[in-house]
Amino acid sequence: MKQTYRVVGLALSLALGSTSWASTGPELYKTKCAGCHGASGEGKPATKAPALKGTSLDPSQVAERITKGTPGGKGPHSKAMNGITEDQAKAIAEYIKSLQ
Repeated sequence: MKQTYRVVGLALSLALGSTSWASTGPELYKTKCAGCHGASGEGKPATKAPALKGTSLDPSQVAERITKGTPGGKGPHSKAMNGITEDQAKAIAEYIKSLQ
C-alpha cells in the first residue's frame, strides 16, 4: 500500500512539474553551466567562457540573462538558454552569487 502512494505521488509530481531531476541551484549549475564556466565559476579562458564567480550582476540580472539572453551579446548567451524555467534561472543566479 505504501509503495502505491509513492508511485501515485511521484506521478502527480511529475505531471504537475513540481519535481525536477536537477532542481536546486548547485545541481542546475553543475548540469547547465559548469561545462563552460567551470565547476567553481572560475571561467575557462581557453574557450572564452568568462568567470561567473564574483560577478557584479545582481541575481535578477543573472536570471534575466539566462532566461532572455543578452541582445547583441556574443556566444551562446545572446539568446535564452533552452529548457530553463524562470524559477530554475533564479536558483542558478542565487548559487552563482554565493560562489566565492
